[in-house]
Amino acid sequence: MISIDYQDRRPIYEQIVERYQTLIVRGILPPDTQMPSVRQTALELKINPNTISKAYGILEREGFIYSVKGRGSFVSGNQNVRDRKKQIWLEKLEGLLFEGRDLGVDSASVAACVDRVFGIKRKEEQS
Repeated sequence: MISIDYQDRRPIYEQIVERYQTLIVRGILPPDTQMPSVRQTALELKINPNTISKAYGILEREGFIYSVKGRGSFVSGNQNVRDRKKQIWLEKLEGLLFEGRDLGVDSASVAACVDRVFGIKRKEEQS
């Protein structure tokens, strides 16, 4: 379900947290879906189960998942967590836009980039 990039400088547990957060925010893992067990995930990724436990602990503290004693971990239905994650991303984007503006990037270049990412075709391009 998830993969690890060993070229990434971030710790493995942070990559796991980020990937599960993305799956949850995008709705790929809907609310109340059971998360893979720590042991199962550790075997699939060929990493130490303590690393998975650490990632699950962070996901639980941040409200993305919840634990049921004896049954495992499940995806939280807390929309506030999803909304907050999106808000943090928008704040990062705003910072990048300010940085780009300071570097002389114009709004037309930014708009063209947004259009490419979201697959938007402008009327003048369609004719």
